[in-house]
Parts: sequence; structure tokens; C-alpha cells
Amino acid sequence: MPIDLESVNWLYVIVLALFVFVSTLVGNLLSFNHRGMAGLLSALAFATLFVFWTYYPHGVPFLPTSITASKAPAATVAPAAPAAPAKPRNPVTDITPPSNN
Repeated sequence: MPIDLESVNWLYVIVLALFVFVSTLVGNLLSFNHRGMAGLLSALAFATLFVFWTYYPHGVPFLPTSITASKAPAATVAPAAPAAPAKPRNPVTDITPPSNN
């Protein structure tokens, strides 16, 4: 199987499945069982829940690391000072051209 099931964050999958279930229930209740409107309302409710859950900084420990990693703005990052040049391992430090004899 191309998907490694052991690396799946199952708690995150369950939370998203619960969001879909709740948003489908809300969509059906608000649309009075009209299928098209229920689908549209369910999609909007899920998108709202997903964006809130994924991008709101509430510090949930089991979100994927790609989502929870804080991104520093590029303007506030100071340029790194240049490092001192490394000394060569070769003890000969004199660079002279070879003599043509």
C-alpha cells in the first residue's frame, strides 16, 4: 500500500471527520432537507470550522507540524553576520605560483 498508515495522525483525521459530521447535520437542519442547499451549507460550515481549527492560534498539540510551525515575517529577520573564514587544514599558507624552469 503506498500510504504508510502508521504515520497518519489519526486523532487529526477523527477531528476533521467530526467537523464534517457536524457541518452536515447543520446543513441539513438549515436547508429543510433540500439536497443541493444542504451540500452548499455543509461545505461552508466545514470550511469555516477547518479554517478556524487549522489557522487560529489556539495551541492544540496534535495539529500537523507544517500547520503549527510559526512563520516569521521576512522583514523582521536580521541578516546574519558573516562567519569568520575557516582556516585551511593544510599547514602551507603561502600561495606562490610555481616557477617555470
